[in-house]
Amino acid sequence: MTQTNSRFFDELGRLMNDAAGAAQGMKREVDSVIRNQAEKILNDLDIVKREEFEAVKDMARLAREENEALKARITALEAKLGGAPDAGGKVEG
Repeated sequence: MTQTNSRFFDELGRLMNDAAGAAQGMKREVDSVIRNQAEKILNDLDIVKREEFEAVKDMARLAREENEALKARITALEAKLGGAPDAGGKVEG
């Protein structure tokens, strides 16, 4: 009788291991399908990637810094010339 119970539990344990392995395989497959569908949807929506966004953000920051430096140079040159430009864009003096 003990041997029958032992064999039963061995078979039950093997069945549980097989079921757990199958469930893990199924989970990986579902995750893969969901990930692929999400990527497809995002590509169809033409959403910008994080790396591209960060690159453009850095470019905009550098352009702003350059504009500020150029404004400061223009202001200094105008001060040297003795005044700000009139409405026509010419410097008085």
